[in-house]
Amino acid sequence: MEKIKLEILGLSASQSQSGSFALVLGEAGGKRRLPIIIGMFEAQAIAIEIEKIIPNRPMTHDLFKSFANSFNYTIREITISDLKEGVFFAKILCDDGLRTLEIDSRPSDAIAIGLRFNAPIYTFEHIMEEAGILLTEEESEEKEPEFKTETSRTESQTKSKNERLKDYSIDKLKKMLDEALEREDYENAARIRDEMNKRN
Repeated sequence: MEKIKLEILGLSASQSQSGSFALVLGEAGGKRRLPIIIGMFEAQAIAIEIEKIIPNRPMTHDLFKSFANSFNYTIREITISDLKEGVFFAKILCDDGLRTLEIDSRPSDAIAIGLRFNAPIYTFEHIMEEAGILLTEEESEEKEPEFKTETSRTESQTKSKNERLKDYSIDKLKKMLDEALEREDYENAARIRDEMNKRN
């Protein structure tokens, strides 16, 4: 079966399930979207890697990468392989140069791991037909969901926090970044890091 390449378009708090997040994947070069509901921990692991935030302690998916590297394994691709009774299934394709292995996984874990190896994400036509959403011209022009690691915040709250960050010195921001990482508050860490980058 021919595979369809997917791109990560957004990650936002799910409005239908409390404590869950919607990971939105898009068909590369197409208008179809594949939304998948994932847990908070996996959403955080995906957002951290996308935002290139380095936590003080390795997360589970970072540990997997270190373990795989120790045995010379690399991840070639991630495939969202099946959909049964509303539940998505995925496979992680990895190899060590001598043999290739396919490992079953939840899509959220597979994608979090795949991101750490810069592995492409694929699915099949029958999954896109069953669970994909085709955007109209108007919808495709709208802004995709933002990446969020914690609970959803209103635009005014986020703007207010960003404006307050402008008042702090670079040394204070560095201290705040360290404290946010220590608390594993990656949403604030990303905001502080962005403010520091604006000044460089």
